[in-house]
Amino acid sequence: MTGKRVTLADVARAAGVSRSTASLVLSDRGDELRISEAAQDRVRRVAAELGYRPNMLSASLRKGTSGTLGFVSDTVATSLLAGDMIKGALEGARRNGHMLFIGESEGDEDEQNRLIEAMLDRQVDGLIIASMFTRERPLPRAAQGRNVVLLNMMTPQGEPAVRAVIPDEYAAGRQAARILLDAGHREIHLIGGGPSRSDVAPDSVAGRERLAGILDELDTEGLAPASGWQRTIWLPPDGWELTNALLASGVRRGALITFNDRLAFGAYQAISESGASVPEDFSVVSFDDHQLASWLHPHLTTFALPHRELGIHAVEMLLSGGGAEVRRLPMPLRLRSSVKDITAT
Repeated sequence: MTGKRVTLADVARAAGVSRSTASLVLSDRGDELRISEAAQDRVRRVAAELGYRPNMLSASLRKGTSGTLGFVSDTVATSLLAGDMIKGALEGARRNGHMLFIGESEGDEDEQNRLIEAMLDRQVDGLIIASMFTRERPLPRAAQGRNVVLLNMMTPQGEPAVRAVIPDEYAAGRQAARILLDAGHREIHLIGGGPSRSDVAPDSVAGRERLAGILDELDTEGLAPASGWQRTIWLPPDGWELTNALLASGVRRGALITFNDRLAFGAYQAISESGASVPEDFSVVSFDDHQLASWLHPHLTTFALPHRELGIHAVEMLLSGGGAEVRRLPMPLRLRSSVKDITAT
């Protein structure tokens, strides 16, 4: 029988029993229906010898589930930073006896809907719709009314609420400010957003919530940012330009909160070029825990995005049901050497 899949009928014929008897034995119901031990042993032995594997799709559909989940993202699969979300979702699916279908839209809305429809056509038990960046997006048309969890994104205010799992950017923002406050810093400059709550890209959940956390924590000490330098793009050249602008304003020491690590890379460069240094002249705290953050000198204190945990939680939310909620996961602190405690000097 090589070259084709061994069927239940093949097992029954080789074991000398009916197809229904073979099915009952291989679904562990032989004792329940009083099939003899000898017949059960024979069926199991023959099934093992023939290499029989049950048709999981047929079995799952009889139970009202396919044992599969869909994962549709924009550019998560091709991102070095966010790829662990897929690894986490794969791990969560495996833990729960499911397989994961993965598709990537490259940000094309029509392609996203096509992928969602293709997965629904394959009877997936639920859909995870993921974004590389934490953002607000309307629920795609093809996913409306379905079992859906949004990963690293959520629906905008005014849109119907959908279950979502995102990083706790607000708490990380508060903690970033607290690290500097506890180290004695009172002149804290923001690179990437601020100084007011509206000074941030409107569609950036990460920027908005990080800024809100920073401002609320500073307010507990009766403080406001010493300055804020907004930019909608957060790449190293932007960090370099904004930090140079800060230095050109006459600032020669203090503390920086950069809104992501790539901004911090540019800030480090600008500080070094000015003849100042981190952390002797400028303490720096950031977000994302980019792969290079621990290679900078001095090593960058930053908050990690819990990508793997986000993927695991998305699967758990998808399979557990329940009403709409936004679950925020802690961003682990990577405390390194870019902050100087000036209370000790």
